[in-house]
Amino acid sequence: MKVPHIFVILFLMIALASLVSYIIPAGQFERVANESGAEIIQPGTFEYIEASPVTFFEFMFAIPDGFIQTAEIIFGIIMIGGMFAVIERTGVISLAVNKLASKFSDKGLWIIPTLMIPFALFTTFTGQVEMSLIYLPAILPLVLKLGFDRITATAIVLVATISGFTLALAVPANLGVAQEIAELPLYSGMWYRIVLLAIVLTVGMAYVWRYARKVQKNPELSIVFDENDDDLEIKELSAGKATKRQMWTAVTLLVGFGVLLFGLLNYGWYFRELTGLYALIGIAAGLVAGLSSSEIADAFNEGFKKILLGAIVVGIARGIAVVLDAGDIMDTIIYALGEFVGIMPDSLTAVFMLIVQAALNFLIPSGSGQAMVTMPIMSGLSDISGVTRQTAVLAFLMGDGFTNIFYPTSGYFMATLAVGGVRWEKWLKFIFPLLIVWYLIAAAALVIAQFIDYGPL
Repeated sequence: MKVPHIFVILFLMIALASLVSYIIPAGQFERVANESGAEIIQPGTFEYIEASPVTFFEFMFAIPDGFIQTAEIIFGIIMIGGMFAVIERTGVISLAVNKLASKFSDKGLWIIPTLMIPFALFTTFTGQVEMSLIYLPAILPLVLKLGFDRITATAIVLVATISGFTLALAVPANLGVAQEIAELPLYSGMWYRIVLLAIVLTVGMAYVWRYARKVQKNPELSIVFDENDDDLEIKELSAGKATKRQMWTAVTLLVGFGVLLFGLLNYGWYFRELTGLYALIGIAAGLVAGLSSSEIADAFNEGFKKILLGAIVVGIARGIAVVLDAGDIMDTIIYALGEFVGIMPDSLTAVFMLIVQAALNFLIPSGSGQAMVTMPIMSGLSDISGVTRQTAVLAFLMGDGFTNIFYPTSGYFMATLAVGGVRWEKWLKFIFPLLIVWYLIAAAALVIAQFIDYGPL
């Protein structure tokens, strides 16, 4: 059975969310601002309010409102495509690909851990999963040249970064916010997360390795074998030396990405700031490489077109949250899920917290946003059920984290698929078995955490 286009799936989800606003009663929690000004739910303050089901016009405006709310993400994604199209035209990527391909020509599979380990480690300390949009276009030509497919390249990036993000060691955006709300020492409990990160990443690398080896031996076993790859195929390139202009272009790129990391880590830059930087990096690289202004503009235009689908998906997906907020049922759903966890046997409370957090990530794809909404409730539930607050935070991290490479409401994930030229339903076919294994590991880890009384440390 053919899976509908992602636009169709998301539109049906928006319609369903609008319809349930006529069934689910409206409700709201009281919220208070914390020290940083973020609005945090107050447990025990939920009350039902007058129904306000989604009107026809609210339904009609959901998609444009979704685009407005995610405008900076959408423009950032589009500009990434343009920037890398310019960089590709300079020939710098081709030279790097040839050099790495020659080094790994007789041991191609080892490129998988060689790339995945540093990607995961960088993410586990910074939380910058959006760097996937930088990693993938850089490694895609290399992975294809070594005889693998687009799924392999995309998996190397997404599986590695989400492993690091999920078992965060020092990420302010999700771990830091969750522990602050739970009144735990910042980044405490690291020893257990280190063990879990090693297990989850090793399982992920083994899974990608197994698939890549299968595709290398028989390309017809590739999940995307039946698709036209004309726009992604890597041409045979001469192994010539870099020109002086290309060497200076490489220096320009290093400086540009250094500025990017500095801004991310020191000033918390997001897509608004990054969009401007991507444009400047692309223009500067093109000029240094000797491209004319028209050639640079033409390259940007080609890059925009290639990545447009992923950018549009982000705006449409936000429409789901738009209608849930319009119908005042988001808080009701959160309250019901909290009550559901509260009636579970104490021995399974942490596992059901995991399930609830995974479900809510579909509606609240922001890690810090979900922490502010759910952790006040989950912290209270942990106190009355015998689960440590550190375990509740761990349930939040794993429930929120793994779904980010599964749900179409995850903006950076859908954009990364667009960069890799991988359709959502094809990705699901690949990733679903790994997700099952990961969630079984997560459930076991939470049971063990509850048994050992996992505390601050």
